[in-house]
Amino acid sequence: MVDIYILDLFIIGLLLLLVTLGSGWISRLPLSFALIYLVVGVILGPYGFGLVQLRRDEIFNAEVLERLTEFVVIISVFSCGLKIVRPLGWRSWNITTRLIALLMPISIFGIAAVGKLFLNMNWGEAILLGAILAPTDPVLASEVQLTDTEDQDELRFGLTSEGGLNDALAFPFVYFGLYALKDNNWGNWFKSWVGVDLIWAIAAGIAMGFVVAKAIVWIDKKIQKRRPADELMEDFIAISTILLTYSLTEIVNGYGFLAVFVAGLVVQRSYKNQEKTLAQLEFIERVEKLLEIGTILLLGAILLWKPMLNYAVQSLLVIVFLFLIIRPLGTWLSTIGKRSPSLRRRFLHPGTRWLFGWFGIRGVGSLYYLGYALGKGLEGESAEQISWITYTTIVASVIVHGISATPLMNLYERYIAERREFHPPATIDEFE
Repeated sequence: MVDIYILDLFIIGLLLLLVTLGSGWISRLPLSFALIYLVVGVILGPYGFGLVQLRRDEIFNAEVLERLTEFVVIISVFSCGLKIVRPLGWRSWNITTRLIALLMPISIFGIAAVGKLFLNMNWGEAILLGAILAPTDPVLASEVQLTDTEDQDELRFGLTSEGGLNDALAFPFVYFGLYALKDNNWGNWFKSWVGVDLIWAIAAGIAMGFVVAKAIVWIDKKIQKRRPADELMEDFIAISTILLTYSLTEIVNGYGFLAVFVAGLVVQRSYKNQEKTLAQLEFIERVEKLLEIGTILLLGAILLWKPMLNYAVQSLLVIVFLFLIIRPLGTWLSTIGKRSPSLRRRFLHPGTRWLFGWFGIRGVGSLYYLGYALGKGLEGESAEQISWITYTTIVASVIVHGISATPLMNLYERYIAERREFHPPATIDEFE
């Protein structure tokens, strides 16, 4: 009898070989790599060969899900930061501010309203569901994000910066939902939530991202002048930056996701030799792709038809409202009066605004928040309901967004995209 672990390695190796050799064809099709991984995950799960199982004796191992997705997200948000060379400033980042400060709260409370009015949830459960599903995914959205450091497209920049930031800034609302589940009297914890989970954790995340990354860059430059690091090992500086930034920020109760995104921005602007940051970006993107495979395989393997069918009507309601009403309408409201970067157009093209609304891709970030909530006391019927609505929504996003991404972006590039001047990377002096 062959060990299941060995069979898993064989399947994953075969999958990697096939998608790599076939990537030239797959990238031209209305088909995402994530959809392929999801199908293979289902085949490896309990309805297929049963080679991947997170459930033993009906007990779900939420900690494995939380830890894996946590690592994937911190890798991905750092990658988002490294891709962005746009100068820091209100005008340059106006679209990001709108998507984070306006669209994300609209999404959270829009989903919460659906949960309260249609799914018979209390406000704690409803807000928690909204916080879990509100973040767009920086991992699965690579097809619609910035392609490289010279890409200045407004749509791709907005989706990249939004994905890098809202995976962190949804956290206060996750805490809000968890607190409300445990204590219906908001007065007992609301002030602490504002002071610690909203103000302190965000401020600490920004500060630690800047300080830790800048310290690592300074040490790196000093040592490299004396004795350069081994060329093969040099890219691991990026991994060490991610891990040190994240862990130190979490130690001081800041938001590690936010800190890692800021660290990516700092690193991008800290080296005069841009080949170094490009090499780090290429290395991180390869790690990210490998982790994406594992995560989506895992998602496919944990799906069960019976509970999905039990919550199918509720999931469909959330999907329809989120994909077709809440996100598009919220985006339209958030971008009212947004001026186009191009001098040829006064305001952002309606097609660009619509695409911002459509590409609210859900994925690994939502899986992380679900795993986190399950580990912090979400249990019983509420856990089942929120879990299967989340899984189904992510699966729907992988399918509909994966199929539509290539043709819609091709149309966008052909008829709507605006060509802008390339902005050279800013220096670290901007932070000082």
